[in-house]
Amino acid sequence: MQPLRFENKTLLVLDQTRLPNNIAYLKITRHTELIDAINKLCIRGAPAIGIAAGYGIALGARHIKKGNMREFLEELEILTKNITSTRPTAYNLFRVASTMRAVANRAANPVQAKNLLMQEAVKIHNDQCELDLTLSRNGSALVEDNASILTHCNTGRLATGGYGTALGVIAYAHRQNKKIKVIATETRPLLQGARLTALELREAGIPFHIITDLMAGHLMQRDRINMVITGADRIAANGDTANKIGTYSLAILARQHNIPFYIAAPSSTFDCETKTGKDIVIEERSPEEVTHLMGTPITTPQAQAFNPAFDITPSSLITSFITEKGIIPPGEVCRLNNI
Repeated sequence: MQPLRFENKTLLVLDQTRLPNNIAYLKITRHTELIDAINKLCIRGAPAIGIAAGYGIALGARHIKKGNMREFLEELEILTKNITSTRPTAYNLFRVASTMRAVANRAANPVQAKNLLMQEAVKIHNDQCELDLTLSRNGSALVEDNASILTHCNTGRLATGGYGTALGVIAYAHRQNKKIKVIATETRPLLQGARLTALELREAGIPFHIITDLMAGHLMQRDRINMVITGADRIAANGDTANKIGTYSLAILARQHNIPFYIAAPSSTFDCETKTGKDIVIEERSPEEVTHLMGTPITTPQAQAFNPAFDITPSSLITSFITEKGIIPPGEVCRLNNI
């Protein structure tokens, strides 16, 4: 299963809202269609969203009719901002947008810009696949034989478009014939762990159990978990990390039980212009995602709900960052750009 494929001038997006029971692809030819797919979480995961944004900007550029370069760039900027507004926490999205702007600005005319933008979108996708594999190889060195690993949300190929981040590390360790077991949280409110991580683990042949989000402390207390590996959506200059809601709680539990807590993320997720986690914008999603489960109401119609999509894990709770450039201590995250 590939979350994204580009064929015949069309971006094929695996509709992850229909997994694991149905495999269906959306055909995206316009940036407005991609915006809708991102908003509905048909495509999700910070690296995969970044890849999708690259294709979305390139597809949107194709429909710009302006022959004047200045007017072309003005319209390109509008559609680019519309794409980046979909998921304000995911830094990969903004990093890709910045790259695409720079590519367009180097072009001599709109025709050249459109060609260069599409070439860059394909390159971003290919580069993500390569660095995912390197990141996963680096992280596998931290995984001991017979390890029991807790992971949260979904961080495999469905979330990155490549090999995966946290789940990529796990999969690579499995490829090395390490006898590992995985504990995957169901990840409320949208069950990315139960629906997506379980699917990827099953396909990889990796032994796993699904738990509700609040069972983690009990298993740690009973010495059933040796390490925690999660992904990230944005990492501030001081190492504070935004990731799927519930990550912060897991980090506190891991510290209480002396369990190493790792964040696996590519360098494109590190935002050294944002000083601390307090400066990261946390996306608030529809309350209906909490009050309903797969479209079915689970509480009284009068109930109100909070639904922050992410929380912030302080760098003090993070053992190390697993990246394509090596294993990085929290205090050294911004040296990634200089490696």
